[in-house]
Amino acid sequence: MSNSDNQLYQSLMLGDYSGEGDLIQLITDDESDGSLKEENFSNEIPILSVRNTVLFPGVVIPITVGRQRSIRLVKKAQKGDKLIGVCAQKNPNMEDPSWEDIFHVGTLAKIIKMIVLPDGNTTIIIQGKKRFEIKEELSEDPYFYAKVAYLEETFPPGNEKIKALEQSLKEAAFKILQLNPEIPREAQVALDNIDSTSFLTHFLSSNINAPVEAKQKLLEINDGIERATLLLEFMMKDIQMLELKSEIQKKVHTDIDQQQRDYFLRQQMKVLQTELGEEGPEKEVDELRAKGKRKKWSAEIARHFEKELDKILRMNPSAAEYPIALNYAEVMVDLPWNEFTPDNFDLKRAKHILDKDHAGLDKVKDRIIEYLAVLKLKQDLKGPILCLYGPPGVGKTSLGKSIAKALGRKYVRMSLGGLHDEAEIRGHRKTYVGALPGKIIQNMKKAKSSNPVFVLDEIDKLSSDFRGDPSSAFLEVLDPEQNSTFSDNYLEVDYDLSKVLFIATANTLETLQPALRDRMEIIEVTGYTLEEKVEIAKKHLIPKQRREHGLKAKDIVFSKEALVKIIEDYTKESGVRSLERQIGKVMRNIAKSIALEEDYQKKITAQVVRKVLGGEVFDKEMYQDNSLAGVVTGLAWTSVGGEILFIEASLSKGKGKLTLSGQLGDVMKESAMTAISYLRSKAETLNIDHRVFDQYDLHIHVPAGAVPKDGPSAGITMLTAIASIYTQRKVRSKLAMTGEITLRGKVMPVGGIKEKILAAKRAGIEDVILCKRNQKDIEEIDDLYLKGLKFHFVDHVSEVLKIALLENRVKDPMEFMFDPEPKKVVEN
Repeated sequence: MSNSDNQLYQSLMLGDYSGEGDLIQLITDDESDGSLKEENFSNEIPILSVRNTVLFPGVVIPITVGRQRSIRLVKKAQKGDKLIGVCAQKNPNMEDPSWEDIFHVGTLAKIIKMIVLPDGNTTIIIQGKKRFEIKEELSEDPYFYAKVAYLEETFPPGNEKIKALEQSLKEAAFKILQLNPEIPREAQVALDNIDSTSFLTHFLSSNINAPVEAKQKLLEINDGIERATLLLEFMMKDIQMLELKSEIQKKVHTDIDQQQRDYFLRQQMKVLQTELGEEGPEKEVDELRAKGKRKKWSAEIARHFEKELDKILRMNPSAAEYPIALNYAEVMVDLPWNEFTPDNFDLKRAKHILDKDHAGLDKVKDRIIEYLAVLKLKQDLKGPILCLYGPPGVGKTSLGKSIAKALGRKYVRMSLGGLHDEAEIRGHRKTYVGALPGKIIQNMKKAKSSNPVFVLDEIDKLSSDFRGDPSSAFLEVLDPEQNSTFSDNYLEVDYDLSKVLFIATANTLETLQPALRDRMEIIEVTGYTLEEKVEIAKKHLIPKQRREHGLKAKDIVFSKEALVKIIEDYTKESGVRSLERQIGKVMRNIAKSIALEEDYQKKITAQVVRKVLGGEVFDKEMYQDNSLAGVVTGLAWTSVGGEILFIEASLSKGKGKLTLSGQLGDVMKESAMTAISYLRSKAETLNIDHRVFDQYDLHIHVPAGAVPKDGPSAGITMLTAIASIYTQRKVRSKLAMTGEITLRGKVMPVGGIKEKILAAKRAGIEDVILCKRNQKDIEEIDDLYLKGLKFHFVDHVSEVLKIALLENRVKDPMEFMFDPEPKKVVEN
């Protein structure tokens, strides 16, 4: 074998070139020695640009030529001296490079063999001869042609450092051969036959695992020692990577062997369990895996679920952790993940359902219709957080069910009364014995939908203790900006609650945490009027109680007078719970008569109601006309609706002492003291003798002394009562008032106006005094309930006294309170 053929064999054994047998045609070179004299090298040579390859002197490599420019160059060189310049491209993806796109330091090469492939491409086998640098770019067409200068190398012979470098390079190369099984073993023979240090560096530089830029850097170095040192650095890095790769492969191989062993053992266990009539965990896991593939969860959650299933397979079914892990996986697949029920956007139908299920509550129903309208237009609205706030029995909870029915969504309800453990909301860590997800996740699992109507009942009755503060846990649940990534301790992955329509109910807002209240839209649900209660009884309560007592429609009929009698004389509430209980009592009486086959009156009248229910439980608080000064009618709000109350004031000789009775709260006591202070400051204007404040005791009493009372609403009522008794001017008949006062005499607005106005109308009041800023509340009340009432809107207490007090006095206050001054006795 010639020297040229030997080098070709060595390079091809280290490279990626492989022949195609008889599918290719070899065109051999006429010259067998593969070398030329240096003086024959021309300074003007054609340049071939190659991708992903750097040619070094003495090295033989195959190159596939496919570009037209390159094919023309190769054919031209093949017919001539077969010498070409080879330069690497800077960007291998460049299809048609220019002079700027190739490195200007390359290697002169001799075409040794040319192989024409059946697909039309040509592969040439070239051998590097000498390095050169392009000095002048002569032409680009039909191929690159340049003027070059050849570069000399400096390898001082006999240098100890060079010998050490040569030995280090060979040791590093042998190490790489040991670590890389893909390199043929014949490469070691080739390395042993290399005696030249220069060719050794070229040969190894061509075959190291390094990018084109690194190889080009080696090619451009003229100093042989510097090039060999940099080459050794690259090879040491390659050795480190190969050692790390080998270590990883050994570890993986060990893991695979262990997995195969476990697999065979599990298969044997499976066969034994089948023979014994038992089933292993594989069947359960396969069923869970099949369910998981049908879930619409994210890729991250899918990976987490698969990881949990693999963990179950590795467990012993008799281990204590096995049922915990299995239960966790079952909870995950039972939860709805991005599974939504379609919303019904028929707004007319929704309004009809809400009107049918609930009389009144117009503000609440309008808010739901608004939500539906926006959802219909946008198609993607985060679930609002509504809080229905009002007295018991007004239908807050049942309203949530009607909303779900109108939207076509699933309905779930969670009672929060007395809840004091934070884990009830966020769940327990699954490592605990008996761990469960929180009630939020449990109810989502029951709903089987990611967008149900979720009623949080009695949210104002949450309590807290050493186990945590549940109301703080709800801060994440009820925040539209946070609940898309709700974190349950048991579930361990984020769950999206942003599409859930949360509806909270509360009887009072005072016990709600301020931060929690800020996250909700508060909608006040006021009490029902007499007319609304009658309609609710006819449409809902009577049919429901009739079904529950086994009666038919023909068995009993309620007259309107009977229903009014029950509402006014046997119930005292804002809602309709007591009304339903009283109707149930009447139903039971009729059911007894039917069961005993007794005669009974089918039409229930007011007289029948009194006969069945007994004497009236509640007396209607009606206006009581009087001819005394110091008695004023006020309006009050209670948890069961509005009512009127009387404030009485009387004077007795004493030392200016103030007495308050009737179980008054601190605010009402302060209102009385504020009223007295104002009257003291305006005594002359109001024609009040200043001596009355020091020589008479004032007693203020609010009847129904067993009932606690508090609030600022009685401010103007107390002031009017005290002014009336001090001036002995009576109060106008059929007049009621409500409002707060200040020391300057300003009248401030108060709440509960609707309930107070309804109470005034029931009691026969004709004139009502209110703060001017409460006028907006009157505008929200249906005109039907305002008929027969005249409103006086005031800003100052002087206006109140002008409207309320009559000009005529009962007695002259000076004669009534004080004796005439004694006459002086003159001695004769």
